[in-house]
Amino acid sequence: MAKNLVIVESLTKAKTIGKYLGKQYLVKASIGHVKDLPKKNLSVDVDNDFKPVYEVIEGKKKLIAELKAAAKVADAVYLAADPDREGEAICYHLQEELGDHTPTGKKGAKNGGPKIYRVMFNEITKNAIQKAFEKPGSVNLHLVDAQQARRILDRLVGYKISPLLWDKVRRGLSAGRVQTVALRLIVEREREIKAFQAREYWTIDVGLAAKKPPVFSAHLAKKNDENVEIPNEPTAKAIVDTLADASYVVKSVTNREKRRNPAAPFITATLQQEGVRKLRFSVKRSMMLAQKLYEGVELSQDEGPVGLITYMRTDSTRVSSDALDEVRAMITERYGADYKPATPNVYKSKKDAQDAHEAIRPTSVLRTPESVAPFLPEDELKLYRLIWMRFVASQMSPAVFDQTTIDVDAKGKDGATYLFRATGSVEKFDGFLKVYVEGKDQKDEEDDEDKRKLPAVVAGETLKFRSIEPEQHFTEPPPRFTEATLVKELEADGVGRPSTYASILSTIQEREYVRREGGKFFPTELGMVVADLLLESFNDLFDVTYTARMEAELDAIEEGKIDWRMAMGEFYERFQKDLDHAALHMTDIKRMEVPTDQICEKCGKPMVIKWGRHGKFIACTGYPECTNTRELPPEDGVATEQDETTYCDNCGRPMVLKKGRFGQFLACSGYPDCKTTKQLGAAQKPQDVPLDEKCPNCGSNMVRKYGRYGEFVACSNYPTCKFVKQKTIGVKCPNCSEGEVVERRSKRGKTFYGCNRYPDCDFVAWGKPLPEKCPECGGAYLIEKFLKSGPVAQCPNNECKFKKPIAPAVEAVVQ
Repeated sequence: MAKNLVIVESLTKAKTIGKYLGKQYLVKASIGHVKDLPKKNLSVDVDNDFKPVYEVIEGKKKLIAELKAAAKVADAVYLAADPDREGEAICYHLQEELGDHTPTGKKGAKNGGPKIYRVMFNEITKNAIQKAFEKPGSVNLHLVDAQQARRILDRLVGYKISPLLWDKVRRGLSAGRVQTVALRLIVEREREIKAFQAREYWTIDVGLAAKKPPVFSAHLAKKNDENVEIPNEPTAKAIVDTLADASYVVKSVTNREKRRNPAAPFITATLQQEGVRKLRFSVKRSMMLAQKLYEGVELSQDEGPVGLITYMRTDSTRVSSDALDEVRAMITERYGADYKPATPNVYKSKKDAQDAHEAIRPTSVLRTPESVAPFLPEDELKLYRLIWMRFVASQMSPAVFDQTTIDVDAKGKDGATYLFRATGSVEKFDGFLKVYVEGKDQKDEEDDEDKRKLPAVVAGETLKFRSIEPEQHFTEPPPRFTEATLVKELEADGVGRPSTYASILSTIQEREYVRREGGKFFPTELGMVVADLLLESFNDLFDVTYTARMEAELDAIEEGKIDWRMAMGEFYERFQKDLDHAALHMTDIKRMEVPTDQICEKCGKPMVIKWGRHGKFIACTGYPECTNTRELPPEDGVATEQDETTYCDNCGRPMVLKKGRFGQFLACSGYPDCKTTKQLGAAQKPQDVPLDEKCPNCGSNMVRKYGRYGEFVACSNYPTCKFVKQKTIGVKCPNCSEGEVVERRSKRGKTFYGCNRYPDCDFVAWGKPLPEKCPECGGAYLIEKFLKSGPVAQCPNNECKFKKPIAPAVEAVVQ
């Protein structure tokens, strides 16, 4: 029987850790936080040192009772949540609920309960787990204070400012301490783009040939040793004319060796950026996949679940000496001694980096992407390959190039000397580029130019003129933010933490403050109005510099340098002044209305765009005397007026156009007797197909219908008769041997299989049962599972590891 209780925060992590600890340990999961500030009120006593009022999260009470029961019979409890602020808060709240039985020495713990320890590890491997349990510690209260301070800050900002938006704009909107700063950056960038005035400029390139190939081009760089600007076509034409019949002579040839160093191993922010650039993953998706790789992946029957990467929430580039030794040995063996630098590459972390964790790297570089490919879903494999290549490349030798610069002089008819320059390079040693090339946010034309090959020439050599090409250009506005560039900007400004960026970007999109098109962020009109209103009264609170300073104070709280209550007091004093000012002076939304070119047909006054409960609409500026309103034309080409009448699929009555919380839709005119609705502009589902089959309940014809999860067969007399034919797979129930196994759907749409005699028989399986006994343990059936290598038949018994590829004969039986 287990003598020790271990609590982690996820089921996957519990499964992976459990195999390393043995039978003396019972590993359970808290499934995230167990306590939080309740949503029903502010839950922060601002007059009593900002004391928070926590409650056990709804739905976690049964789990807490189970953990308490397990703790009562345990000799010791080990809290093993993630090694960060959130993980420390989870451990602290668990310790509160299980009893404050912190270790007091060999005689036992306070209050007579089990000893409670905190264990931390940066990677979920056997060695790391065992080391952590050899020297357990206690909960770090400074980390807990930092998490609590951040939680209270966010609660105060959200609960105090959001009601102002509800009053001025519409209910349901929210303001966040960091999300508003992200919105501000997007809105300000959009206004820069709108205000941008393009400026014309020209470039001139000449095509030249030396004694040996290749022909190359050089761009005009200087006139009489001064940088030259060509603002318009007449100026460009004048230069071209003055260079007619000019002689082009090599002024100088410069050769130098250029070394390009590899990028540092991933931290959270750079992983998120490269995920967007190289894999087209959203920041949120990259973090979800990284979490799975960290918590453990089932690799083989012998090895079981293994954590493939180190902890993915980190801003440190530090790498352990063991990992460095392993990767350097692997580089020598796989790529050769030339690719391994004489000493390990060391990268400098940013000034405010928390060095508690390593950089993101594979737990073992010997687990190559090729070796784990059969066991990983496609997207997890892509991210693992990216992390593996980046880490290996970070410890390889620099790439070496021979860079050549050719300067060419030409005498113009105006007596001026024009200097043309060509730059190119030849790769001499690929170094780390053999494994990995860092992604870029925009195409770098200079890099493309540097990669050109140039002919061998000498100073004083006369070149043959081939062509001269003046080309018009226009300056471009700053680019809109992508997820990668916005994360980069937030990180550079010190706003938020990389672990929060995914939720920040999700929130501003879910609130419809911004939309994403072609991978770029565009602020909506609602987002611009909200940003303007908030910055009018809270410009200092949502200032980039101030927000970064608050993050620095949270870091100082974590390090024990300042008291969290003192930091909260300074913040709230300033915040309360802004709140008081905003309540009295915040611009009413009618002053923020967007003008239109439409005139009210009732009173002749201008019409403007307003915002209400169900979105934006056009209203008369004469309100309240004139209450005339109109619906805005829908976006994306969805018509507001139907070209022809649409009829209800359910009762045959005409459908009418209505507008609700989520925009326009079609509704049956027979409401409330018929509540059928259709989304405007969406592809309509196929009509029901009558079948030559009778309903066993009422005798009506059966029809093939199309629902949320695909097609199914049901009675045509719905809703009077609600019979739905269950989809059988031709396999007898292995549990009762009487019923048949049928395909079903869970509430979330996931397919599972069960006996059609339910509830008399409670057989259920998530994999498709196959009518074949397990040859190893004698189990009644196997289940179908799909791997990258193809479908396999696997024993559902966790203690039996039997697995085999599905042969055509088995497929035929299943079909």
